[in-house]
Amino acid sequence: MRYNILDVDGNVINTINSSAEFVEANFEHYELDVQPTPAEPSAEEEAREWRNGELSSTDIAATVSDYPNAEAILAYRQALRDWPATDDFPDTRPEVG
Repeated sequence: MRYNILDVDGNVINTINSSAEFVEANFEHYELDVQPTPAEPSAEEEAREWRNGELSSTDIAATVSDYPNAEAILAYRQALRDWPATDDFPDTRPEVG
């Protein structure tokens, strides 16, 4: 659990992750810090994150003219860039040709 440690005036002076037992035994003034639960990423967000990783991992192919299988990788990179605008997004992923 996450707790805000307070001074005598109720101002937050620290925030810690701890058990309730520890906080109760060691601090006179505290409150449970209620943070909103982060939303699960959407399928589109996950797909874009994967796509961006694929583009990053193939960056060198775009800059080295004699990179092995460069033409196929460059075509793959173009498919990755075009993918979000297709009807298949995010259900199918481009593959290296």
